[in-house]
Amino acid sequence: MQHNILILDFGSQYTQLIARRVRELNIYCEIHPFNKLPENLSDFKAVILSGSPFSVRSEDAPHPDLSEIRGKKPLLAVCYGAQYLAHFDGGNVAPSNIREYGRAHLSYMKDEELFLEGIPSGSQVWMSHSDTIKELPTNGVLLASTADVTNAAYRIEGEETYAIQFHPEVYHSTHGKQLLENFLVKIAGVSQSWTPDNFVEMTVASLKEQVGSEKVVLGLSGGVDSTVAAVLLNEAIGDQLYCIFVNNGLLRKNEFENVLHQYEGMGLNVKGVDASARFLEALAGVEDPEQKRKIIGRVFIEVFDDESHLIEDAKWLGQGTIYPDVIESISVNGPSATIKSHHNVGGLPDFMKLKIVEPLRMLFKDEVRRVGATLGIDPELLGRHPFPGPGLAIRILGDITPEKVRITQEVDAIFINGLKEHGLYDKVWQAGAILLPVNSVGVMGDERTYEKCVALRAVESTDGMTADWVHLPYEFLQKISNEIINRVKGVNRVVYDISSKPPATIEWE
Repeated sequence: MQHNILILDFGSQYTQLIARRVRELNIYCEIHPFNKLPENLSDFKAVILSGSPFSVRSEDAPHPDLSEIRGKKPLLAVCYGAQYLAHFDGGNVAPSNIREYGRAHLSYMKDEELFLEGIPSGSQVWMSHSDTIKELPTNGVLLASTADVTNAAYRIEGEETYAIQFHPEVYHSTHGKQLLENFLVKIAGVSQSWTPDNFVEMTVASLKEQVGSEKVVLGLSGGVDSTVAAVLLNEAIGDQLYCIFVNNGLLRKNEFENVLHQYEGMGLNVKGVDASARFLEALAGVEDPEQKRKIIGRVFIEVFDDESHLIEDAKWLGQGTIYPDVIESISVNGPSATIKSHHNVGGLPDFMKLKIVEPLRMLFKDEVRRVGATLGIDPELLGRHPFPGPGLAIRILGDITPEKVRITQEVDAIFINGLKEHGLYDKVWQAGAILLPVNSVGVMGDERTYEKCVALRAVESTDGMTADWVHLPYEFLQKISNEIINRVKGVNRVVYDISSKPPATIEWE
């Protein structure tokens, strides 16, 4: 039996991390906003309350109805959740005399508590709150303390309700995963059956039922998500699946031909459409990055619509949407401020009249890769770096011309191939070259040059939400810089971007 965990989100920046840690235990979980509880709570075996940027003492603090959860299902309350239970049930929450943020260590732990089994005295935990629990709620039993936080963990007598002031989901809580396992497996009795094999089996059966005998059209990008989605659909419905791979003229060097060749051996029905001239014509003279994204999105839909009309009676659109996109769209505060728009997120215009099927919508990126491995997809394809939907359009700052695309493709190819040849590619999460809208003076031979500057970018990350620049060896950067300047006509200067996200973003536009 598949046991599900419900995570109620109070707007914490760490909520996705809770879900990732639960999934790492091979346990399926879903995130729902605190103010939009799922209709059928019987689907969930246990509940976790997340942290929150709010204070429980403020008038606009999240205030969910837990009457169908408290005392009826195992409940773990994290940070805000722990304060919420105390504040509204006979305890006392007040501003802390000192700001409780950062590393702390468990100095007291109650003996013979299943919740704390396997966690050593002095275990490091991560605090992140300005209020503190001064008095435990009614029937509260103290389980753990730190030097500054007396009520760091407690349980409610007579219920399977546990609460902690710290965050077990973050890396800095060294035994956080053990704590989650104690609660979910030993206390809640949840089965650890959420595996890639299990997911593939359930999803293929579900897709067969959902789609029936109707046709599905899917836009392939050559990336991990759309490829795994295509293979899953192919397992379920076979020749009812029609894949379209559009060349927008802004792909990497030779990528259109290489990706089509790669798909040939995978048994997928793929049609390649070279619409590069159409995209470049629409982008001519446009410099604003948001405008470029919107144009690419519009032209992509036009091309895709033209092609899908050639497939008689296509009823479904397959998409490689993954769980972080879904979480963002249903978050407590709604979609976050637009830092940049995504051309492939947000559905299709009404005129296309296609129903949506999203086989990966409940998976995180690392889970998509594991499912892909279970499906037998080439490890090289599964290990591909993410590549932005608008392609090189947002790596060419300013207006786009065929010559600028050529330069960027050549530089990018030298950089990416160099990473592979020197065994660095798999140590980098994402890498690429950015063509800057400036010329600089240089000297080649005895002649003065006035040519383009390119920036190289390589970052390490787990999900793209945050990222740090990669410390590539100086010798490698020197070799790549020399190779680019000597081989790419029009470039005489190479720089390396050492900005982290935040405050910068991974892409420059």
